[in-house]
Amino acid sequence: MRGLTEASLKQPAGARSFERGLGYLDAVSGVEVGDGWVTATVHGTERYEVEPTLDGPGGLGGGCDCPFGLEGNSCKHLVALGLSMLARRESLPGQRKAARERARGLDGWLSALSKDELLAVLREQIEKDRQLRRRLELRAASVHGDLAAVRARIRDLLDIGPFAQYGHVEYADARAYADQAGQAVSAIRTLIGSGRAADAITLAQEAVRLSAEAVGSVDDSDGRLGQTGADLADAHLEACRAAPPDPEELARRLVGHVLGDVDDGLTDIDPIDYEDALGEEGTAALRQSAVEAWRGNRRGWAEKHLMERVAKAGGDVDTVIAVHAADLAPNGHTHLIIARELDTARRCDEALHWAERGIRESRDLSAVDTALADQARAGRPADALGVYLRLAEPLTTQTGNTVYGQFVALLLNIRDCHRRPGTEDEFAAYVTALRAARKRERNLLRLMDEHGM
Repeated sequence: MRGLTEASLKQPAGARSFERGLGYLDAVSGVEVGDGWVTATVHGTERYEVEPTLDGPGGLGGGCDCPFGLEGNSCKHLVALGLSMLARRESLPGQRKAARERARGLDGWLSALSKDELLAVLREQIEKDRQLRRRLELRAASVHGDLAAVRARIRDLLDIGPFAQYGHVEYADARAYADQAGQAVSAIRTLIGSGRAADAITLAQEAVRLSAEAVGSVDDSDGRLGQTGADLADAHLEACRAAPPDPEELARRLVGHVLGDVDDGLTDIDPIDYEDALGEEGTAALRQSAVEAWRGNRRGWAEKHLMERVAKAGGDVDTVIAVHAADLAPNGHTHLIIARELDTARRCDEALHWAERGIRESRDLSAVDTALADQARAGRPADALGVYLRLAEPLTTQTGNTVYGQFVALLLNIRDCHRRPGTEDEFAAYVTALRAARKRERNLLRLMDEHGM
């Protein structure tokens, strides 16, 4: 606790979150102190669970399940609990010591039990706790390789029926549903650990499909179900690495997922991550499939994105340029994307050519404004920020993948303008409000996620 001070709270949170946290001191309740951890509830717009750690870098780590906290930020609720801990810091060492003694006492008691006694305790808990029983049943089926039982249980876990009223899972029930769905990930990983990775691949693919069917009927405002989707993608990747399937078949499946065979906006599977499982043969098949898909639909957002990702992974700048050049936006935005790619590749003369061409061919002045703001950003970030915000404003009410690409490009510039003077907390608040307002636009959120926003 020596590193926990008001300064250590303010530094990661920023001035705005810190000041707002001061107003939430009376909203902190249910504080429970363990050995190196704390849990508490902070009542804000909703009831949020805050779980800082006492021994993280700077004295306080952890997080909160509010939308801002789920993005990895140090939010006002975490600040409020940190300040509450400071107010009682004299009693914390004693509370931690008591927690260690309780943990040692419990461990000692359990260790002293015979196998039969331990089983009796466990069975007693299983009878009282239905969720515990179901988790253990699923783990047992996974360890024993009972694929039919695991598949049936995963289907039950991802069924929204028990949580849905009128066919939709409301926010109040979404957390419980997401926690239940997360058990499917555990089951798949247990299969991998027990040497059944090939079966785990099959079940992961089915779980991805089921989550895709469910996501449109769940209010996932706090992002928990989205995290489950990301965990499913990770489990699928782990299984493929543990038991690589036919490389060409895997390549076709990955391309099919990206191009919309599973159009969920939830499970973000990136084919480039599968390089180890694909090998040279699969990677070649992946590139060939990406080329064929893009040639068949050069203006399709998914096709363009896949082709660009594959080309960048192979260091093929010319193909990246060709992808963008095949579908130039009339406002000059695409020209400037090409210019940035060429500038990054240190092909400055070509970059300048494309920037000037964008200004000439633009049907409005937004490209000119963008070019001027780009020039001003390093020395006058506040001036450039005003331009970017003005250009972004009309896009906040528009949809479509082309618009999303333009909008995220502006957001990257806006973020850079905030980083230079050290006002990242203002950008974080802007992004949090934006994500909440546009939470149903999965392709936009996916693109923002790819750029760390």
